Amino acid sequence: MDIKNAQEQVDAWIKDHGVRYFNELTNMAQLTEEVGEVARIIARRYGEQSEKESDKGKDLGEELADVLFVVLCLANQTGIDLQASFDKKLDVKTKRDHDRHQNNPKLK
Repeated sequence: MDIKNAQEQVDAWIKDHGVRYFNELTNMAQLTEEVGEVARIIARRYGEQSEKESDKGKDLGEELADVLFVVLCLANQTGIDLQASFDKKLDVKTKRDHDRHQNNPKLK
């Protein structure tokens, strides 16, 4: 699935199952909340914090998908073609960082 298709699927889901998109500020708050849930899992599962019993059943993939869903909502409601933006960003990063990481002694 490409990003454009994912945006279309989210839009169809909103039309079929939701009433409308939440406004942009509400979705930004939702995105912050979802990123916080991802951060909690990462910090406790892969970082130095101990994992609480209530966190052990959390699915990192599901939480990342929640982040993606809200990002796609924000792109849709603000008229962003996220596929085009992603492709452009990848091109910029490829040109800018072509040798940067290979020459970073910290990554060896």
